[in-house]
Parts: sequence; C-alpha cells; structure tokens
Amino acid sequence: MPDALRAHFETRAGEHAGVLGVFLCQASRLPELITELIKIKPKQPLPLSLIIDTGLGGVPKAISIVESRSELLALRMVEMPAPSDVDEVWLERVSEFVPEDVIRVVEPRRGVGWLDGVRKVIEHGSWPKIRCGGQAGENFPSVDEVADFLSVVSGAEGASFKATNSLHRAVRHTAEDSGFVHHGFLNLIVASARCLSGGDVRAALESTDGDALAKEAKSLSEPAAKAVRGLFASYAAASFDEPVADLGELGLL
Repeated sequence: MPDALRAHFETRAGEHAGVLGVFLCQASRLPELITELIKIKPKQPLPLSLIIDTGLGGVPKAISIVESRSELLALRMVEMPAPSDVDEVWLERVSEFVPEDVIRVVEPRRGVGWLDGVRKVIEHGSWPKIRCGGQAGENFPSVDEVADFLSVVSGAEGASFKATNSLHRAVRHTAEDSGFVHHGFLNLIVASARCLSGGDVRAALESTDGDALAKEAKSLSEPAAKAVRGLFASYAAASFDEPVADLGELGLL
C-alpha cells in the first residue's frame, strides 16, 4: 500500500498526470489505505474506485467508511463482479447501496447469457466492465466476444463501459513470456469509434499496425472523439509507464 500510494502521488504531480485516473483499492484493504493516508496527509482527497471483494452485503459498510473520511478520500467509482445470474433484484440492491453521484461498475461473467447480463447492467444505470486478460488463456476474450460486447454497449443510448486487465500496451500483441495474445487499448479506442460510425470493428480489434491505428484515432473529429470517450470511458492497467510510453511513441500524447 505505501508503494502504491507513493507511485500514485508521484504520478499525480508529474507531467503525465492528465492520463491518470482514480486510485483502485479493495474494500478489504480500506483500513490499510486510510492508515497510510493519515501518515501522508494529502492536500486533496484521493479520488477512489472501491473494488468490492467482500460481497454485495459489504458495500454499505465500505461506503460508510469512505464517507467518514472525506478529508482523505473522494469516492468516484464502485466496482464489483456480478453473480452468475445477473438478476433484477441484485442490480436494484447495487443501485440502492451506491450513492447516485458515484459511478457503478458491474462485471458480468463471460459465458452463456453473458450479453443479456451486459444489457441488464446498462438498463440499471451501471457501467458494464469487460475483462480483457489475466493469468490464464480463458481470461482473454476473443475478438468476436469483444466486438459483440461493444455492439451491445454502443447500441444503448448514453451507455459507458470500463475495460480491465492485460491492457498495458496500446496495440494488440503476443506476450513473449506467456504466448497469450493481448488486446490493445488503442485497438479498443478505434474499435469503439468504428462501432459508433458503422465501421469494421473486428478489423480494428485484430490490427497490429500501431501507426495505422494511431492515424485513425488522430483523425477523429472533436465530436467523434468525445463520443468515443463517452463510450470507452475508463480502463485499468497494472502499469502506468508502459501505456504512456506507447502513447508517446505513437504521437498520441
């Protein structure tokens, strides 16, 4: 926790602070986070995304703890995995527990009926989250699965989504250590743009041509760019330096 906070605040004070979003912390580690923040005494409350790893029943207590420390923490987002059956009652409880001014992010499990779960999450005013990788091959969704997910989210007026895991590089590539093919966050940006404009989404997701993807992203009009940012609103990566380095090399910073 001390290392994570130190890195976050150093980045927040650096030249690429505009790329940095919220600080992610599991609900189970809130006491640890607060203890460290008391030592640091930040000038501004830390913008926080709370990762619910204590079950839905633990949400009210976790949010209460955060709100009681408003001088240290500013709750921006609450994220949680959905049960295998994303039912209306569960989603209603999420809406009840999380304040209206806080973004709710729910991750339906990929599998049978997955896209129905994505639709239900959107209908209840939450952002669906798509997991793009992990420690095993089955954690990496196929191009078709990502394209189907984008089609559902872009088809819902005003909907946004978050992506997570294994997105530390801009462009689709094969990892040398694992052999897994990773999705690129720039591919997702361009695919989102094509989804909104009726272009070839799968080709954008499959592309390994960073220069071509960067050129297409740069060519977006201001209204189109804002629409893409509204749709693909946030993503999480284990590294900060790698995404920034890729963006710099592609002339996108």
